[in-house]
Amino acid sequence: MKIAVVSDSHDNLEKIEKFVEMVNAEDIELVIHCGDFVSPFSVKLFLSKLKCDFVGVFGNNDGEVGGLLKVSGGLIAKQPIYREIDGERFAIMHEPLFVDSLAKSGDFDYVLYGHTHEIDTRVLNGCQIVNPGELCGYLTGKSTFAILDTSQNLVEIRVV
Repeated sequence: MKIAVVSDSHDNLEKIEKFVEMVNAEDIELVIHCGDFVSPFSVKLFLSKLKCDFVGVFGNNDGEVGGLLKVSGGLIAKQPIYREIDGERFAIMHEPLFVDSLAKSGDFDYVLYGHTHEIDTRVLNGCQIVNPGELCGYLTGKSTFAILDTSQNLVEIRVV
């Protein structure tokens, strides 16, 4: 299964539009957003244009929780969350809460997070860790996301 992992979009509508176009042009089945959408209108843009499933977690800058929940129809949850996807075990969060410990635990195949705005793709104790960097591009000057292929356990960073 091909999954697009994205984080820290921070209301950058231009980058969200480009991300959605790139994802829709590929065989992506799911988008996982690791937090910091910021405003409901950003989530609305994701959900109105994406042609695949979507799940997300709240980040530390997501202040309008009620509006985000309403617009997302419950597709955004408080972090961290556990999901079984394509037979694989995922821990999904915004802030890097015990990332290495979760990976070392043997309880997860993938640990996904955001918050730092820095790309982190590594394997620890057989667990793939992924921070896709920042979609907004505000801190690093690079707008990035990751494509995760669970059938081959491959991670590719894409630039928007």
